[in-house]
Amino acid sequence: MLSVIVLAIAGLSAGALNAVAGGGTFLSFPALVWVGVPPIMANATATLSALPGYIGSAWAYRRDLRKNSVPSLRAIVITAIVGGFLGALLLLVTPQAIFSGIVPWLLLLATLAFLFGPAVLRRMTRKGTSVPLWPALGLLLAVTIYGGYFNGGLGIMLLATFGIIGFTNLHEMNGLKNAISAVLSLVSVATYIAAGLIDWPSALILGVASAVGGYLGAKLARRITNVTALRVFITTVGFVMAAAFFML
Repeated sequence: MLSVIVLAIAGLSAGALNAVAGGGTFLSFPALVWVGVPPIMANATATLSALPGYIGSAWAYRRDLRKNSVPSLRAIVITAIVGGFLGALLLLVTPQAIFSGIVPWLLLLATLAFLFGPAVLRRMTRKGTSVPLWPALGLLLAVTIYGGYFNGGLGIMLLATFGIIGFTNLHEMNGLKNAISAVLSLVSVATYIAAGLIDWPSALILGVASAVGGYLGAKLARRITNVTALRVFITTVGFVMAAAFFML
């Protein structure tokens, strides 16, 4: 029963955080490891459990998405599909022991991206910086490969990428972030399922809670004007989790 409660709270919180500011994996992944799920399986299960939250958040932002953006929505989606698949394949060929050693560094990288990403995003938006189409899609491909391999910090990396590409409307960027996260997670999860990497009982609890948290978080995000305290909390959680995994 304690494991169910921990997973439900982690899923609800992770879904809400992913919708508002990102960083939900900092809660769902450690919660899965804590209840006894092996790291690679925990990573795959955390990605699956985040999927309903991404879909719920993307639906809440559906009116903010433009079909005539540059790069086009179609090009962005195709890039996400390819990146998610490549990242998932990379995870499948990574030995359990090596992945366990990489996890603390991935959590640290995700936390640093979450900490410094907004500043980079503001600078890019303020300067109106953008890159040509193919380098932009190449950058997006690299980020989505990372997302297919390890979901942590994906949201802020996508937001920073969209800022570099040339997007400026935050609501549109948030909607696109959640939609692309859903697409690449769907592709990578299909690969994980085929490989038998999903802990289904845990995924069910986390997934339902994450869907509820994602939808409520997207609604809440439109009312939040200052998320500094929330970002400090998520960053602190990220550093604490990274430190804990370094000590395991």
